[in-house]
Amino acid sequence: MSDPVTIVVRRKVKPGREKDYEVWLERLTRGAAEKFEGYLGAEFHRPAQPGGEYRSVFRFDSLEHLEVFERSGFRAQMLAEASDMFAADAAWQRMTGLEFWFDPPPGTKVPQPSPHRMALVLIAVVFVLVLILNLILGPLMTGWPLALRVLVTVTIQVSLMTYVIMPRLTPLIARFIYPSSKTL
Repeated sequence: MSDPVTIVVRRKVKPGREKDYEVWLERLTRGAAEKFEGYLGAEFHRPAQPGGEYRSVFRFDSLEHLEVFERSGFRAQMLAEASDMFAADAAWQRMTGLEFWFDPPPGTKVPQPSPHRMALVLIAVVFVLVLILNLILGPLMTGWPLALRVLVTVTIQVSLMTYVIMPRLTPLIARFIYPSSKTL
């Protein structure tokens, strides 16, 4: 299995069809929750201005489970059913792993986790990891130059956070980092 994956869908809806679209989104979400393993939930955001884009954020526990949903007859049927509501093709963006650590390019619209909660989690993880690494590696690196000790410690820390700790921790704390704001 892969890391959790988030899909951000931006879509314009034909004027006057907004209510129908919102009802359709609710049915799509309910169906995904009932029929697809690994579905972690969704949130929806109305356009800030009339005629703007709806933004939907869907989360799956793995790329494999997302791809099962994407290839499903259920999804194809739902998209066909709603096609007359869409003013344009949707823009899809996939995010996997720890992309939330890095700022996207200017103008990119992605769901924003709570910065305060992210900072709290990162402080806790970094503190515990640095403490453990210093307790284990400190005695082994006695006499090494400071820059080399720091480089080795940081390399191990970042590697562990990127490939071991955060991929396992992120799904467990997703609801804490992304406070629910279901605002169709």
